Amino acid sequence: MIDMMEIIGAKGNIQDIDNFLKEIESFAKNHNIIIQAFDADMIFGKNHLISSVNHAVRSIDRKTNTTNSLEMEILLYSSGERQLKLAIPKMGVKDGETRAAFVFVGDKVPKQLIDDFISLFSLSQDDKLLGGDENTLKKFGINEDEIKTVTKDKYGDLILEKVAMVDIIK
Repeated sequence: MIDMMEIIGAKGNIQDIDNFLKEIESFAKNHNIIIQAFDADMIFGKNHLISSVNHAVRSIDRKTNTTNSLEMEILLYSSGERQLKLAIPKMGVKDGETRAAFVFVGDKVPKQLIDDFISLFSLSQDDKLLGGDENTLKKFGINEDEIKTVTKDKYGDLILEKVAMVDIIK
């Protein structure tokens, strides 16, 4: 089920977040893939999400997962939190004019599938949204002292450390 992974950033307008998430779930089920949506303002590069997916898959394989689905386990790891009640408001996609990140996981994730997804949900792909900066680190809960311990080219490592810490704190 994890032969392929694609990650995109996208902008759009989400009027009803619950309905949007149900439609994503339906789309994923119809295409035999997993899709997880995030607030792109909380993502620090594709490696943040790649690491989250890998940790989530490993936790399910080892039966150490704390959620009942790969999607939620990915969200948990991406947040660096041990509880979904903290992870969802921190990392979850927001309604209104939104900047979102999406992870697609499955046996096959063809470009056409992603194009269909973007079209169906009236999104515009913008992978620059996945970049992250010092502001992203602060929103993520990384304090000034922690940020000062690394050079700017290592900021992403601070997020990866938080993702890896989930294994220890859960």
